Amino acid sequence: MPSAIELLREGRTEELWQKCCGFIDLSMEEFMGIQRRLLLEQIELLNRCELGNKVMRGAKPRSVEEFREQVPITTYEDYTPHLPEQTEDVLPEKPLLWQHSAGVRCHSGVYSFRWVPVTPRIFQELGETFLALLIFATCRERGDIVLEEHDKFLYGLAPPPYASGSWVRRAAEEGFFDFLPPMDEAEKMGFEDRMRRGFDMGLTEGIDILAAVSSVLVAIGKQFGQGYELRSTVPLVLKGKLPLRLIRAMLISKLARRPILPKDVWSLKALVSTGTDATIYKEKIKDLWGRYPLCIYGSTETVFLATQLWDYEGMTFFPSANFLEFVPEKECHKWLADPTYRPDIFTLDEVKAGENYGIVVTNLYGGAFVRYFLGDVIKITALRNENLNVDIPQMEFDARIDGIIDIAGFTRLTERVIWQAIEDSGLAYKEWTVRKEAREKPVLHLYLELKPGAEIVDGQVVTIIHDHLKRVDRDYATLESITGLRPLEVTLLPKGAFKAYTAKQRAAGADLAHLKPPHMNPSDDVIEKLLNSVPQNPVASSL
Repeated sequence: MPSAIELLREGRTEELWQKCCGFIDLSMEEFMGIQRRLLLEQIELLNRCELGNKVMRGAKPRSVEEFREQVPITTYEDYTPHLPEQTEDVLPEKPLLWQHSAGVRCHSGVYSFRWVPVTPRIFQELGETFLALLIFATCRERGDIVLEEHDKFLYGLAPPPYASGSWVRRAAEEGFFDFLPPMDEAEKMGFEDRMRRGFDMGLTEGIDILAAVSSVLVAIGKQFGQGYELRSTVPLVLKGKLPLRLIRAMLISKLARRPILPKDVWSLKALVSTGTDATIYKEKIKDLWGRYPLCIYGSTETVFLATQLWDYEGMTFFPSANFLEFVPEKECHKWLADPTYRPDIFTLDEVKAGENYGIVVTNLYGGAFVRYFLGDVIKITALRNENLNVDIPQMEFDARIDGIIDIAGFTRLTERVIWQAIEDSGLAYKEWTVRKEAREKPVLHLYLELKPGAEIVDGQVVTIIHDHLKRVDRDYATLESITGLRPLEVTLLPKGAFKAYTAKQRAAGADLAHLKPPHMNPSDDVIEKLLNSVPQNPVASSL
């Protein structure tokens, strides 16, 4: 059977579309048929390996129903020490490579990275899935294939062993696209040097495809014109050394009376965006780059889970690579509070539109994770895509449920890190709570009550805490240095706000666990009660 790239080279576009993108025409019954068939194959592998025996607690299911009844939900803790130590002989299938993401704290220790094995079959599937993403990012209708051999692909993602690097490496393996910089060169370079080199090459060779974290796309777009002032380039123009595309871009920007934007220089075929904040930046990215980004959803543990289609609305789930299950958000909280609790769990054909769910995945194709709780909360926005006549439920990312705040895909802030920064600041504070708020840009909003008598200049608090966050979390510092994003906003609560909140909760009969607000990700209701707990006006400041 010819590969997807062979079909693309041979111009067999109908076969290529069906091979990579045909899943969007599945009925829900057909989608679940693929899910169940691949899960049965995976169950056989799990029944024969040491890791499967461990995480399934000795169960030996023989059907999908037995699997869902007998096997508990797992977290990364259940896979230690095997995965952190990259122990291969316990796995369902020998991996082709290992990839990792940010570290994790477990009862058994703190691990710098979450290591995840990638089997040959998953890696093969990754190639066709990545090609499907590029097709969706370039097409205007079903069956529309505009990708061509030697399209210029700017490498804007993290290199291996980060998961995004594995995705790009798989795409590069076929030798169909020309990467800027070349893959062997790019993987040895730091991010900023790699992007600078890629854009320099793009000025002469052009750029057709760009994949990057959404916040990076915005930051680069805003900073782009600053590097090409007309006055400084006159000598190059006279010498005939300035690329024609840049001369044209200068004229466009001059007539528009604004700085040069990337869309003045390149007309991209495809723009692919990762990161939980992708939809927040959607319009801004289009203004800068001339087209909407195709937003994709996945993780190190799962590879790709869902993607937008060419209408750039909700995301559509992929039927293979992972068996998908969904836990209602309220049930997630009950299970997190009591791991012995058995939450309600639904398959994709059982979810309801408008509801929020935690995602539970079982890797297929010999992968390691079994009924693994990702910690992400997604919202089912619709049971089908009416615009494109797709019968698969549509989703969007909503939040993290495990007390971790992800900012722009660069940093995952824990309670410990934020608390350490507040403590190190030397501020005389009484109590605090923090959450991520989605606006024009992602906001890390800290609600802080200072102690009585604390003297502070308006705006000083946010600067102090921001600086200490950079000191205790390297990725938070990188966020500013690469993207220019300073997401912290601080609201100073009235004196006695937390005490009054507790008193109201006690009067309302709340149990002990809910007398005080959580430090991480408080609800709208909690924030409203804090802001209105005592008759004073809170003071807000941001960077």
